[in-house]
Amino acid sequence: MFIDETKIWIKAGNGGNGCLSFRREKYTSKGGPDGGYGGKGGDIYFLAVEDVDTLLDFTGRHHFKAKNAKDGEGANKTGSDGDDLVIKVPVGTLIYDTDFDLMLKDMDKPNMKILVCQGGKGGRGNKSFASSTNQTPRQTTVGKIGQERNIKLELKLIADVGLVGLPNAGKSTLVSRCSAAKPKIADYPFTTLEPVLGIVELSDFRRFVMADIPGLIEGAHNGAGLGFDFLKHIERTKIIVHIIDLFPPDNSDPVENYKKIRNELKSHSQELANKTEVIVFNKIDLDPESKLASKIEKKLGKKGFLISAVTGQGIDQLCQELWKKIKNQDQE
Repeated sequence: MFIDETKIWIKAGNGGNGCLSFRREKYTSKGGPDGGYGGKGGDIYFLAVEDVDTLLDFTGRHHFKAKNAKDGEGANKTGSDGDDLVIKVPVGTLIYDTDFDLMLKDMDKPNMKILVCQGGKGGRGNKSFASSTNQTPRQTTVGKIGQERNIKLELKLIADVGLVGLPNAGKSTLVSRCSAAKPKIADYPFTTLEPVLGIVELSDFRRFVMADIPGLIEGAHNGAGLGFDFLKHIERTKIIVHIIDLFPPDNSDPVENYKKIRNELKSHSQELANKTEVIVFNKIDLDPESKLASKIEKKLGKKGFLISAVTGQGIDQLCQELWKKIKNQDQE
């Protein structure tokens, strides 16, 4: 199950109370104050890790609390601090404070760690109130309450290349051909119900990450089909690969299909629509002389790569070109 949004409540630990105590030792009838400080409550951190790729671990668990500190003790002993709580999230997780409608951090790098809730400070023991004019203080203070927050976690997968296109355009087959990913493939619409990441391995230790995004249809921005729920996962991508089915199962016009998807991308985000786009014509094995592909290129006024996701034709050349475009963007 792929979970990319959740809301949780987090609370740091409370500080320990200060101690009221006086020395009671043999031959010391009137010992002075020796009450120690309370310990500090545990903090709460978020840590971005690479071995987690969904927010599934938060399903059914929405409350997270760090440990409270111990109270101070006699003999000037400070109470032990509460243990910190480290919450692991996938790389690419956005952390929001919902009470203030504020984004706290974009956890877009592995091993990134941020403090989001501070534990309460420990209270003062009566020893700390002793002075020349107050030699038997009986004052103490209680520990401070740990911070608490209502948090929303939103995951945006980090990939170099994002695939878009109508359902059954061949996105899942392409990912399975280019990488070791095993998305569901079938001859009916919306076989891909959640994003799939695949690592494309090239020669000389070159690699990039490709994301298969569930298919869009016209009206997605109004909730048609699977809606826009997964488009946020290609907002971070460097390149959008737009796959055009040369022979759609419903006999629709490939040119019109392309325009529909472009309109949906613009409806979602102009920034997304402005990303570098690579057009790919799939099922070239059914158009061996490339007559249909050439005709569509003329209508669009754009060149495209010719591939067959089923036979593998043209896929290596496509991957090599994608790698070049990724590196060019990295150097800009």
